Amino acid sequence: MSRFVIQGGKTISGTHRVSGNKNAALPMIAASLLSAEPVTLRNVPDIADVAAMLEAAKTFGAKVSRDAKEGTVVLATPKVKTAKIDSALAAKIRTSFLFAGPLLARVGRASLPPPGGDQIGHRRLDTHFAGFRALGAKAVAGRKTLRFSGELKGARILLDEASVTATENVLMASVTARGRTVIFNAACEPHIVDLANMLNAMGAKVSGAGTNRIEVEGVESLHGCEASVGCDYIEAGSYIVAAAVTGGELTLTGIDPEPFEVLAGAFARFGVTWTVSARERTLTFVPKRRLKMKYDLGDAIPSVSDGTWPAFPSDLMSILIVLATQTRGTCLFFEKMFESRLYFVDHLRQMGAKIVQCDPHRVVVTGPSQLYGGTVTSPDIRAGIALVIAALVAKGESTILGAETVDRGYVSVETELSRLGAGIVRK
Repeated sequence: MSRFVIQGGKTISGTHRVSGNKNAALPMIAASLLSAEPVTLRNVPDIADVAAMLEAAKTFGAKVSRDAKEGTVVLATPKVKTAKIDSALAAKIRTSFLFAGPLLARVGRASLPPPGGDQIGHRRLDTHFAGFRALGAKAVAGRKTLRFSGELKGARILLDEASVTATENVLMASVTARGRTVIFNAACEPHIVDLANMLNAMGAKVSGAGTNRIEVEGVESLHGCEASVGCDYIEAGSYIVAAAVTGGELTLTGIDPEPFEVLAGAFARFGVTWTVSARERTLTFVPKRRLKMKYDLGDAIPSVSDGTWPAFPSDLMSILIVLATQTRGTCLFFEKMFESRLYFVDHLRQMGAKIVQCDPHRVVVTGPSQLYGGTVTSPDIRAGIALVIAALVAKGESTILGAETVDRGYVSVETELSRLGAGIVRK
């Protein structure tokens, strides 16, 4: 197990190029199985989750060529060799389950173990099963194996929750289903749009991505294509907070402006604002004053709650909690989606944060607090980067155990933070 050793108190400033969105890259890798022709993906982040997803694609017969430095991946699957995946490989990454839709569409069957991934709470697969069954597939959920088979036909499908991965899986399964499919209550995240754009470049007929109603006209087959992965606004938000809590200025390049319109309101509550140049695809953060909480009308304590897009994304909750520890005022955080995500605040309290955990879903944070270095463990990707950010502003030395969890979602974080002024090394 590797660890980050961080000397706190140094300012994070400079220019950072935002990586490709892992939450777009992973389903796009899975979607490459839909065609026998080569698919080229650009702006693919060099992270552990991408490496695991590419290994999974190889087990199904994909030939993979990757230039990690350039962010380019070429996948060619002329023939699907198997519709099964090794359980040990599937356990590394939750999105291994995203191969179910493409396999069903391409060869009419899939056999997958329950997926792994971060332990941030219960994440249902029921919506996937209901969607596949609506398309005509037979779906059997065993304790160790999930099996799907059958010829797919277009259908009107109302998802019982706006699940991102279920939307992606059902969408990929439906593109070659006979007839017309309408997906109601679809997830609207930017990475759904990236996936739909890729599918259309492959010859699919998908409309409505980015709204809660997606329509698909089934086609006989898909061909190869070139597609680009959008920017990782979660990574971008993480670096903005790192600069904000240490008093630095930051310019982000390679951004897509639209997601930051959604994030701006929540960040502004803490006094963090930015300017965006759509033409240059840059975002500039310059601290204008000390961090101070903006209270609701009547001086009511504000709250930040997550939800499906365009609500505030759950993946940024942990990072904003660290921001709140350095902001004058009090804020309630309501994590609606995952019952275990907020348990990492025990580590922040250990470092000196003033946090009251009301229940598994809610914490109250009062700041600013002087944080102190210590030894803590990263339980998941987002909590891991949040603890790294806390260590950047803490007094003294901190050790973050389990650096591998951060590697799953962030590209060479110690190298990039060092370049921006942090005292951080990996051991």
